[in-house]
Amino acid sequence: MNYDLIIVGAGPSGIFTALELIKKNYNKKILLIEKGTRIEKRNCPKDKTLECVSCKPYCHITTGFSGAGAFSDGKLSLSYEVGGDLPKLIGNRVAQEMINYTDDIYLEFGADSKIEGLEDNEGIKDIRRKSIEAGLKLVDCPIRHLGTEKAQEIYYKIQEYLLDNGVEIKFDTLVEDLIVENEVIKGIKAVDSKSKKKREDVLSDKVIIATGRKGADWLKNMCIKHGINHSAGTVDIGVRVEVRNEVMEKVNNVLYESKLIGYPGPFKNKVRTFCQNPGGFVSQENYDNNLAIVNGHSYKDKKSYNTNLAILSSHNFTKPFNQPIEYGKKVSELVNMLGDGKILVQRYGDILDGKRTWQEELDRTNVKPTLPDAVAGDITSAIPYRPMLNILNFIQSLNIVVPGFASRETLLYGPEVKFYSNKIDIDQNFETNIKGLYSLGDSSGWTRGLMMASVMGVMVARKIS
Repeated sequence: MNYDLIIVGAGPSGIFTALELIKKNYNKKILLIEKGTRIEKRNCPKDKTLECVSCKPYCHITTGFSGAGAFSDGKLSLSYEVGGDLPKLIGNRVAQEMINYTDDIYLEFGADSKIEGLEDNEGIKDIRRKSIEAGLKLVDCPIRHLGTEKAQEIYYKIQEYLLDNGVEIKFDTLVEDLIVENEVIKGIKAVDSKSKKKREDVLSDKVIIATGRKGADWLKNMCIKHGINHSAGTVDIGVRVEVRNEVMEKVNNVLYESKLIGYPGPFKNKVRTFCQNPGGFVSQENYDNNLAIVNGHSYKDKKSYNTNLAILSSHNFTKPFNQPIEYGKKVSELVNMLGDGKILVQRYGDILDGKRTWQEELDRTNVKPTLPDAVAGDITSAIPYRPMLNILNFIQSLNIVVPGFASRETLLYGPEVKFYSNKIDIDQNFETNIKGLYSLGDSSGWTRGLMMASVMGVMVARKIS
């Protein structure tokens, strides 16, 4: 089977590559390969069972058309300062122009026209003053909130648009390997992701890898096997924090999402807030080998009494260590082990007291966990000392900005680890050292989040059309 272009992964970067090619009248054969299923067939049984049933052969929250984006809270960050390192490659001005262009495409497919974080200038100034007092930096970033359920509607429209305009999509198809000859891409080796049968070689002289965080480990293996130049990047180790909406009320109303960065002592590593969900729900994502990772969702219509957000501690390793993804997986496995394969939750006050949290203590607190099958325990027995201390000290600083954030009842869930750590070496055309092979999105190590991944897809489409 021969195609003019193969896109591996139907997440935001792969999707927006195909979208832009249609806009550019790229009248050639495009194949989009996705390990999971169509978006309307994606569903999580946990909505009914209230606990994870470890779906096989893949988790529907992380796998399928639109990737983890369909089950995320669906926030589009509208500033080049947020979303990874792509501006370092293309420049700040171009990055902002491309964000604006890509945002318009989301609006065409039904995104909410409201932008959060622009209206209350005095409120923003007050939060900034408190951030400066706390030694934190507030990053200005307007947010367009899609909402988990609305994001699924938008991506369904995009899915049907691609199919109606001649893009062939192979669902439930796993790319096992790349076909590389003399440092030139020739195609991919694919197999049915459910039965592991029906193997076939699919040929093309242009292949785009856009496998998302879910596929970061696979991409690292491909780099080693085929000599794709890459380097060890940053690994983010963290927790998901949950508090009552009343605690976060001002920040939620003024900014919707507070993007704060600090460098707490004694180690001075970068620590940041990420993915804030007002009235949201803590969620679980399953990766390969039954690795359970915590995340957060926020719906447009369905709301809880809590706000959750991630606090992530960034770490860069030097020689001889070059396996940041493996490091993150090992930390996650330890936390999972203590939770018997489930997400672990602990009260902040219990951490300060040097004790684990018990279920009966959770039952009588003001902050009721929105992840029903989280296991009360001790995350400090698994998360290493350095990132854990960074997180605890950051929480103390954040309490100056948001009084009550460091309440003894504040909940910390673990593990929250981001698997986008290996950075692929790419040129201005997003091409690797393998001729005809391109790398995009979170798996490439260059982006973090829906918007920047989408932007990268638009840009590579313009390069090859």
